Amino acid sequence: MCMVLAFLLFTVLDVELASAVYQTVRRQIESFFSWYYILAVCCILFVCVYLAASRFGSIRLGNDDARPEFSTFSWLAMLFSAGVGIGILFFSISEPMSYFDNSAASGHPNNPHADHAGAYDLDERRAAHALQVTYYHWGLHAWAVYVMAGLCLAYFGYRKKLPLTLRSALHPVIGDRIYGPIGHSVDLLALFGAVFGVATSLGLGVKQMGAGLAVLFGIDPGIVTQLTLIAVICAVATLSAVSGIGRGIRVISEWNIYFTVVLLAFFLFFGPFEWLMSFFATSVGGYLWNMVPMGFWTAAEPGGVAWQGSWTIFYWGWWIAWAPFVGMFIARISRGRTIREFILGTLFAPTLIAMFWICMLGGNALYMELRAEGGVGTAGLIELVRGGQLEAALYGTIERMTDISTLAWLVSALATVLLATWFITSADSGTLVIVTMLSLGSDHPPQRFRVIWGATEGLVAAALLVAGGLLALQAASIVAALPVSVVMLVMTFGLLKSLSQDSAAVTPGERPVAPPRTVPATAGAPRRGLGLGAAKASPEALNTRS
Repeated sequence: MCMVLAFLLFTVLDVELASAVYQTVRRQIESFFSWYYILAVCCILFVCVYLAASRFGSIRLGNDDARPEFSTFSWLAMLFSAGVGIGILFFSISEPMSYFDNSAASGHPNNPHADHAGAYDLDERRAAHALQVTYYHWGLHAWAVYVMAGLCLAYFGYRKKLPLTLRSALHPVIGDRIYGPIGHSVDLLALFGAVFGVATSLGLGVKQMGAGLAVLFGIDPGIVTQLTLIAVICAVATLSAVSGIGRGIRVISEWNIYFTVVLLAFFLFFGPFEWLMSFFATSVGGYLWNMVPMGFWTAAEPGGVAWQGSWTIFYWGWWIAWAPFVGMFIARISRGRTIREFILGTLFAPTLIAMFWICMLGGNALYMELRAEGGVGTAGLIELVRGGQLEAALYGTIERMTDISTLAWLVSALATVLLATWFITSADSGTLVIVTMLSLGSDHPPQRFRVIWGATEGLVAAALLVAGGLLALQAASIVAALPVSVVMLVMTFGLLKSLSQDSAAVTPGERPVAPPRTVPATAGAPRRGLGLGAAKASPEALNTRS
């Protein structure tokens, strides 16, 4: 809390200085660590795929007889809402539209990947490249970061009976020192990353909600409206967090999915249906074909470096900063699932949903620019994005999709409501995760902590908006992600080391062996006594230890 308060005071007392410092630190990280972010995310994705296909996939995240607490639908709804909600609505049109543009109005290329492929003209080929790069930023690489954080937390928390915090994943590396200063530092870094990751999403969400209210009711979308939205929705999110996962968060997440289906249906059936489905197949195929070279590409020329810092490095920083939060939340709702089920469900299902979402929304906007009456690029959406009005692109697309003003208003209202519900699920999930870490993995952290940290998240988001809007939000994510990324790589090593010693691992095609009988821990025994070998210890060994 002291670290967060120090940040808030520094930001509020001298906004201009704070903004300059954030941007300077961000530029330094982009200059010296871009290669590191790219390599780290690629390595994490490789480990996820390896574990899903390996003999370790049969291990359950819990006791061998554990079974999932939530249905598959509720599970997917909650993890998708917590993982991408606000961001995908903010960027699903503005991002591909920015990559489709070839004006280099920002001072650097709009899409180096398309340029390297020779797709310079505003045509369907460049449009396909625009979607491919967007898929890259919202696809397998992004979700692999969440998967690894969640898998480490769930494995060590539910199978090894260690505290449900990031420090537990370091047990194979540093042993019981996780309960000392090193462990405390790791959890503080995770908390810091979670706060700023959530604040980035909240800041993006209120900027777009402000644009929605301007379209719906003519309300000024400025900073006063944005701060008011943060206060109101954080209050609702805190109430949801107090009610717990099984009620507030689960119910709102499921309604998110229902609203999402309605919104996607509008874009699908009021748009060029056949063209969209064909474009979806083409762009997904291109993404899969180019995923590896895109994943390892590191810019060398100044223009490419600037673009990669503004987009790819920002995204990797955002995902990594969010990883403790989303990973903890996914772990909390995934007890009892096998590692293979966990990875396949969390890695591929949300990626497929995100790609379909991006194609339906971004594809409609691209189609309008490709088929504009005044010529390619004259529909007005490129101009919005080129002018920095990223949050207005969604409502501009909805307005141009139908001549029925009432329908356009209703769909715009639905999009704004969906932003609010995703805002709530992001904030309440983040609050629950933060207080869980502070309570050393307790399933029932104190209610007062939930209220305090629910308000703190809103204050951080407000401070970042005051300090420079989108640029400050991006800088905060990139900076917070650097130390968290180091912790995640050590966690990944610790997970692999512990899995190699797990007797429950079954080679594909091999019959599983019945687990040995275990003796439950003595009532009231501290959790730290349940080390990594405790589940395999015999009664005689336990008596010898005591």
